[in-house]
Amino acid sequence: MNRIRLSQVRETPVTRRFSTVLSVDTPGRGFTDITEAVRRFVAEIGAGDGEVALFCRHTSASLAIQENADPDVRVDLLTALDRLAPEDAGWVHDMEGPDDMPAHVKAVLTGIHLAIPVVDGRLALGTWQGIYLIEHRARGHHRELVVAFVGDAH
Repeated sequence: MNRIRLSQVRETPVTRRFSTVLSVDTPGRGFTDITEAVRRFVAEIGAGDGEVALFCRHTSASLAIQENADPDVRVDLLTALDRLAPEDAGWVHDMEGPDDMPAHVKAVLTGIHLAIPVVDGRLALGTWQGIYLIEHRARGHHRELVVAFVGDAH
């Protein structure tokens, strides 16, 4: 039988909202670790308890929280996404090249929004978790992410 426990509930007044745009120049298809940039944002605004949200303003790139210890995980994830949305699948939309429509499908599968709790001014990520921008196009692109914190401040 599963045992599920709830920790002590914390109430936090929502007194502050901060936002910024994080610009990332990707090298091409793959994962770009943006964890430290998000941590810097949280530290610079003096965040206490709340939530940081990330929104990718593009339809051929996406966001994910994924393992940050073994890079082979990210290689395997790219391979899995390529199998799910191969370039040679006979896509109708191909005006921007053979990698464009598969990139849209991969972004739908992985998502363009993340919400991460912030507790005592720190991202509540697990030990082996990192925040990644995933570029699904073959060549590099300039990507913009809206980053927003809602909560209280220290």
